[in-house]
Amino acid sequence: MNLIQLSEIAVKAALAAGKIIQQHKDDDITVAQKQGGASYASQVVTAVDKACETAILSHLLPTCEAFDLALLSEETEDDGSRFRKDYFWCIDPMDGTLAFINKYPGYSVAIALVAKDGTPQIGVVFDPSSGTLYQAVKGKGAYKDGEHWKIEPTNDILTYVTDRKLRDTPRAAEIERLLKEYAAPLNVNAIEEMAGAGAVLSAIRVLDNGPACMLKLPKKEKGGGSIWDFAATACIYQELGLPATNFEGGKLDLNRKGSTFMNHQGVFYANLIPYI
Repeated sequence: MNLIQLSEIAVKAALAAGKIIQQHKDDDITVAQKQGGASYASQVVTAVDKACETAILSHLLPTCEAFDLALLSEETEDDGSRFRKDYFWCIDPMDGTLAFINKYPGYSVAIALVAKDGTPQIGVVFDPSSGTLYQAVKGKGAYKDGEHWKIEPTNDILTYVTDRKLRDTPRAAEIERLLKEYAAPLNVNAIEEMAGAGAVLSAIRVLDNGPACMLKLPKKEKGGGSIWDFAATACIYQELGLPATNFEGGKLDLNRKGSTFMNHQGVFYANLIPYI
């Protein structure tokens, strides 16, 4: 299977969806609700989400037949084919719908190809607000707007990147304590928060604002993001040699049985290279 060829198709699909988002970013958006996790952000959906999915599938469905691939997409019911095929496309047509509805940057398109064992093979993220394209292929490195991406620390602070402000987050005191532990060996001057983006662009912001991290604690309630929120960026981190793991540091369960939610194990993304 030609991963480079498939990644080029995924890029075309992401750009097509991104163009739809850009065309509607200033519109008055009608919001519907769907079954999701405990948070409102996981329950909202718009006609733009669905139009993006249609555009993406027009590019990816032919590859499913040609390469015998399964498919998992946020706006389509999980048919379980991801457990039968060797690889599956994992699609978030528009992550950060809440940011899109409220007309602030933080939304993106994310497409990944994932092996049956949960190992990401391809990761593509497009940020329609900035027009920036991020991509990676297993064993081939990570790229930002077509240039090989080398991560360097940019700040003398530790940035905590989050979709929800810490003050509104359950177990905030526990997260604060963890952040202080992460900051101690970095010799940084402060810990600051960067909030408001969806999970996909939050992971990208961790890379662009190091030293930085993003985390979600394990919990019993459904939520914590879904497989499609993390698969594409997990591939990018993998190629950058940076951790995109469950909260305990183990492998992300990117082909979870019984649910797509990640609440059972939590998430930890980090770019803790010290600023010098």
